[in-house]
Amino acid sequence: MDDTPGAPRRFAPEKARAVASAFDLRRLPADFYADPFPYYHALRDHDPVRRMPDGSYFLTRYDDVVAVYRDAKAFSSDKKVEFRPKYGESLLYEHHTTSLVFNDPPLHTRVRRLIMGALTQRAIAAMEPDLVALVDGLLDRCAAKGECDLIEDFAAAIPIEIIGNLLGVPRAERGPLRGWSLAILGALEPVLTPEQFERGNRSVREMLEYLAVLVADRRRHPGDPEKDVLTRLIQGEADGERLTETELLQNCIFILNAGHETTTNLIGNGLVALLEWPGEKRRLVAHPELIRTAVEEFLRFESSNQLGNRITTRPVEVGGVTMPAGTPITMCIGAANRDPAQFPDPDRMDIAREPNRHLAFGFGIHQCAGMNLARLEGRVAIGRFLARFPRYELAGEPVRGGRARFRGFLSVPARVDG
Repeated sequence: MDDTPGAPRRFAPEKARAVASAFDLRRLPADFYADPFPYYHALRDHDPVRRMPDGSYFLTRYDDVVAVYRDAKAFSSDKKVEFRPKYGESLLYEHHTTSLVFNDPPLHTRVRRLIMGALTQRAIAAMEPDLVALVDGLLDRCAAKGECDLIEDFAAAIPIEIIGNLLGVPRAERGPLRGWSLAILGALEPVLTPEQFERGNRSVREMLEYLAVLVADRRRHPGDPEKDVLTRLIQGEADGERLTETELLQNCIFILNAGHETTTNLIGNGLVALLEWPGEKRRLVAHPELIRTAVEEFLRFESSNQLGNRITTRPVEVGGVTMPAGTPITMCIGAANRDPAQFPDPDRMDIAREPNRHLAFGFGIHQCAGMNLARLEGRVAIGRFLARFPRYELAGEPVRGGRARFRGFLSVPARVDG
C-alpha cells in the first residue's frame, strides 16, 4: 500500500499570482495558519521581495534571507524604533528591546558571550544523562495512561526543565513559566490584539518580580558559572563590564522563552510530521541511527520559528530591489527552508536529507546560542519516544497554535502503545 502523502497543496498559476500580489502579513487569510507553504511558494515564484502595504519587505528566497543574515551592519536587529508604535512605553517594549535577539553589538556580544560560556559542548554533553532520565520519566507516565497530549505531557515539559536547570529555577516554582512564555512571545505576532498586549505585559511584570527574587538569592548563594547561566550572567566577565539589572533580568526572560517555545515546537512538530509521513516514521523506527539527520529535517520542514526581522541602516539592494535606510524587512525562514533552489524536492520530508543547510537557527552573529542544546533535546526526546512507542497514533485532532511567527501545536492528543 502506498502511504506516501499526496502532492503538497499549491495554488494554480493564476491564483498563485493573485495571492502573491495581494499578500499582506498584517491581514493573513485564515488558512495561512494551518498551512502557510502554498503562500510562500506563490510569493517566491511571483514576488520574492514583496513590498508590503506598510512599506516593509517580505523575503522568501533562501539566498536573499542568507544575504541579510550575513551583513549585521547593514541589517540591524535593534528594534527600538520599530517596536515603539506597537508597544509604546510598556514592559513589553522594555523587554523586547533589551533581550539578546533584538539587539546589535555591543550588548548582543556581551550577553551572547556570557551565555555561550555556560553552553559549551562539554557542558551540554554533561546534561544528557539527566535529560534521558527526564524523558524516560515522562514516557513512563504516558505509558501508564495509554494516552497523552504530545505537547502538554511531553514536548513542553522537557525544555522547561532543562532551562529551569540552567537558570537554577527551583522545580516547585516552574509552573507559571510556560504560560508566561506563550504570552510574551505571542505579543510578537504581526498584529497585536488588546488582549495579547495586556496578557504579554502582565507576564513580563510577573516574570520580572519572580526573577528579581531569584537573582537576589543567587547573588547571596552563587552557583557554578561553568554550568549555571544565571550565576554567569550576574558575575559577568572577569575583566569586562557587567550587565545592568534591567539587562540581566530581561535576558533571563529571553533565555526562558527562547529555550522553551522553539524546542517544544521542534519536538511536537517532529512527532506530528512523522505521523503524516508514515514511510519516514517506519524508516526512523527501523534505523534509529538516523535521528541526527531526522532532527535537522524536522527543523527545516516545519521550522519552529518562521519569521525574523531586520531594519536597514543604509541604502541596500536585496534580490535586485533597492531599499532606503530605515526599511523594515521580514525574513521568512519557513519559506527559505522550502526553497527548491537550495533543497531538492523541498515539500518532501526526508529524514536522511544531506546536505541540509536549513536556517531554523538563523545564521551569522545571531545564530541561536542554544542550538546544540535544542538539537540534543530533540534527538533524545523524539528518539526515545519512537523506541518506546513505535505505533503511536493520533487520538483526536491536533490544535495549531494559530500564530504566524512561531509554528507549533497547542495540543496533540495521542494513543501510545506502551
